[in-house]
Amino acid sequence: MTTTATYSVTGMTCDHCVAAVTEELSALDGVSSVNVVLASEGPSAVTVTSDEPLALDDVTAAVDEAGYEIAGTT
Repeated sequence: MTTTATYSVTGMTCDHCVAAVTEELSALDGVSSVNVVLASEGPSAVTVTSDEPLALDDVTAAVDEAGYEIAGTT
């Protein structure tokens, strides 16, 4: 069973930001894909597909390691 969750991530402004967040989230166990829709203003949408639901703490830590912050989930 796969699951998909979308997070609002603040502070991302360029392709380097996208690459950093994608790399950190892809390293989490069970993650099969990460898709980022970079917003020109406001939070960017980061959709993560994984084998099982991910713990919000793990996702938050990965995004924080990349240097950004989760503003919410959808």
